Amino acid sequence: MHLRNPVFLILVPIVFLIFEYLRRRQKFSGFKFSSGSLLRGLSSSFKLKLSKVMIYLRAAGLTLLIFVLARPQSPVEDSKIQSEGIDIVLAIDCSTSMLAEDFKLGVRRQSRIEVVKDVVKDFIKARKDDRIGLVAFAARAYTASPLTLDYGWLLENLARLKTGLIEDGTAIGAGIASSLNRLRDTKAKSKVVILLTDGRNNIGNISPLTAREAAKALKIKIYTIGAGSKGLAPYPVKDFFGNTVYQPVEVDIDDELLKKVADLTGGKYFRATDTASLRQIYREIDRMEKTVIEDKGYAQYNELFGYFLLPGLVLLILEIVLGNTYLRKLP
Repeated sequence: MHLRNPVFLILVPIVFLIFEYLRRRQKFSGFKFSSGSLLRGLSSSFKLKLSKVMIYLRAAGLTLLIFVLARPQSPVEDSKIQSEGIDIVLAIDCSTSMLAEDFKLGVRRQSRIEVVKDVVKDFIKARKDDRIGLVAFAARAYTASPLTLDYGWLLENLARLKTGLIEDGTAIGAGIASSLNRLRDTKAKSKVVILLTDGRNNIGNISPLTAREAAKALKIKIYTIGAGSKGLAPYPVKDFFGNTVYQPVEVDIDDELLKKVADLTGGKYFRATDTASLRQIYREIDRMEKTVIEDKGYAQYNELFGYFLLPGLVLLILEIVLGNTYLRKLP
């Protein structure tokens, strides 16, 4: 319980001092008899006993009204609010190899890029109070969305991702470097890159190992994900008549490189071979990357004066009614 105006409580001891004085004065007032033998056989009536507690009714009633003036309250929520805030950049490979259909959504076979977008969408929806950005890369990298708390706008940009928007290739180093540029000047205490690819670094001027050194210097953690089944994967191509046919292509992910990038920065490398494992990876990263920040908030309070007002008024009214009726003193 919280008192909004505790200064009024100083009246409580004053009230008790006054009523103690009145009680003592009442105790020593009465009639004088020449002999105590005259009072033998007389029993104290209920009316007489009740009259002695009248002064306590008044004292208790006034004390309760003093608590009303002090405005007792109970907090609805803590005045300190705990929230989770991290700056996260999601770097997604948009090279044409992401069109391979070795993952599923439900029972239907889908391309890697579509499954990744669906899983990342759920990851974004599960986060709160995090600024999230989006980087896409193929032969080069570009920012699909800067860091934002507007998850609706972020999801719209995620839905627009597709292969073929830029030159083909897999520039993992460029993807990391672009992600670091989004994070390097932010004031967040925790900064994370989650990079997903299905291949090897085969183009670009920036080595992934050089980019990881920069990430370490900036204290930015990198989680890497290799997405693709093992062995051969069905890849859609057009035949002579324009029909879509599938040809098997080898899944070639540089697990060693991705592990080195993650390990040096304090992150972790994951291997996703199907949709279920990919979802589990993002859930695990979601659990691992939660930083509790304690912010000052504004607590809401319930007013409790009603619990003191009604009993206080009842006691005072009872004292007044009894004093002017049943316990009325003769002049």
